[in-house]
Amino acid sequence: MPVFTHTHQQSDTADAPEASASPSRPTLRERLAHLRTWRDRHPTAARVLRWTINILAAVLILGAMLLPNAVGALKPNRFTRIPAEAIVGAVVMLWLPRRPRVVLAVVSGVGLGVLTMLNLLDMGFREYLGRGFNMVLDWGLLDDAQAYVEDSMGRTVALGASVGAVVLVLALLVLMALATVRLSDLLADNRSAASRGTLIAGTVWITCSAVGLQVSGMPVASDRAAGALAMQARRVKDTLRDEAAFAKVAKVDTFGNTPGDQLVPDLRGKDVIFTFIESYGRSALEDPDIAPGVDKTLDVSTKALTEAGFHAKSGWLTSATYGGSSWLGHSTTMSGLWVDNQQRYQTVMNSDHLSLTKAFQKTGDWDTVGVMPGVQKAWPEQKFYGLDKVYNAFQLGYQGPKFSWSTMPDQYALEAFQQQVHGKKRDKPLMSEIILTSSHQPWAPIPKMVGWDELGDGSVFDAIQKAGNKPSDIVADSTRSKEEYGKSVQYSVTALTQWLERYGSDDTVLVFLGDHQPIARVSGNNASRDVPISIVAKDPKVLDKISSWNWTEGLKPAHNAPVWKMSSFRDRFLTAYGSTPHPSTN
Repeated sequence: MPVFTHTHQQSDTADAPEASASPSRPTLRERLAHLRTWRDRHPTAARVLRWTINILAAVLILGAMLLPNAVGALKPNRFTRIPAEAIVGAVVMLWLPRRPRVVLAVVSGVGLGVLTMLNLLDMGFREYLGRGFNMVLDWGLLDDAQAYVEDSMGRTVALGASVGAVVLVLALLVLMALATVRLSDLLADNRSAASRGTLIAGTVWITCSAVGLQVSGMPVASDRAAGALAMQARRVKDTLRDEAAFAKVAKVDTFGNTPGDQLVPDLRGKDVIFTFIESYGRSALEDPDIAPGVDKTLDVSTKALTEAGFHAKSGWLTSATYGGSSWLGHSTTMSGLWVDNQQRYQTVMNSDHLSLTKAFQKTGDWDTVGVMPGVQKAWPEQKFYGLDKVYNAFQLGYQGPKFSWSTMPDQYALEAFQQQVHGKKRDKPLMSEIILTSSHQPWAPIPKMVGWDELGDGSVFDAIQKAGNKPSDIVADSTRSKEEYGKSVQYSVTALTQWLERYGSDDTVLVFLGDHQPIARVSGNNASRDVPISIVAKDPKVLDKISSWNWTEGLKPAHNAPVWKMSSFRDRFLTAYGSTPHPSTN
């Protein structure tokens, strides 16, 4: 037994290496040798593959150089041009030795990848915000975009989109670098023919540029990539200049030193409510595909309010923002400053500039409250706006479902405002700022009006939310987006005006307006930035104070009603209601 056991152990030991052995992976040299063998065996297929890769690399590089920065410009004639950058790049690559040539090719490829990303970001920002991407200010908005996708379409979709974006960026940079290196090698391997071709291309470019030759309405000679880089550089330069200039402007305030007893004396004793309706723009009232339903709602609401004893006047304001970034519209209206980017917003929020709402707090004669159903985290802006108390998304008692990005239906938010704030007995009148969110994109699902006595904790909206459209069914369809946008505005206006009809008093003054136009896919390319604004009250003296404004009677401003910059509203309002200017300059 001991001998048998010993022999068995030796056998196991001897066999172990053979049993555990696994095929070693081929080295890079072996793989290259295998590839050469395949090319030798299949020369035609190898040649076709090589030229296919070369052509794809050229298409990728030329496409990056000619890519426009607006979706509407993505047309074939934009890619039938001769880029000067390609000619200059070929000359440099032909002149350089191999090692610096490869380094420059990699750097150039990565640079083209970055330029492509900036052009794509420009497309997205123009489509949604009506302006290009700002490399200094707008990186933070990408986090907001991710949060918006998560709120609208769920965490899974948002995570998938984020991962996809990262993969796309990395793939773009790598592929662009590899393509540039490949083309530089191709030029070097065929130096004589490449030199002749580059000379011919340069001559053709200069000739076409000199005579202004065009194909399908576009110049054949292109310097699109250099122009795009210059444009981005100008944006950075202008942004840095604007920061210092705007900081000085923000220190000048017509009413900065006005004593509290000289602010809005003609509104003493009134409950004043400032309400912003999300994405409520001129397109809602004038676009032929949207306006009929909205116009009918405004007419019906005007009639109902008139029967309840209210009267209204309406005009237009040109918003500082478009398609999104609602806080820029809010701060522009309330500060009297043109706040059209995040840098200006931060400057204003950190300043002592007098906001319109804070003017009421400064008097000491009003309680000031904010109702912000879209706020779901700390909101330090409360101080700038002069609000004694702010009710955010978690403080209004809502237990119903979200409607895409909107945390609760406007009707519920208004009823919660009534029950928790407006309807309470108090020693002072109330000044309120309310942000209504049901008309926020993607306009699916949209809440519907229910009986005001049926609202409860909001659970009544469960069935309505489940029966509504899914964001994915709406977001990529311009026609349906327009239809649903119009319905959402009708809902918001109806909820607000019904609330006023139901709970308003002789001392109620309602100012409501849009914060910005909806995105270009809904409002159309080159749409104005105008939004409607209305002032509603029972006391005729309130509207008499603004008779010189020449606003339109009712809730619908006429097409030719006065149009002011949104930043002018604060001073006009304060002046109309008796405030005395006492400027501050620092």
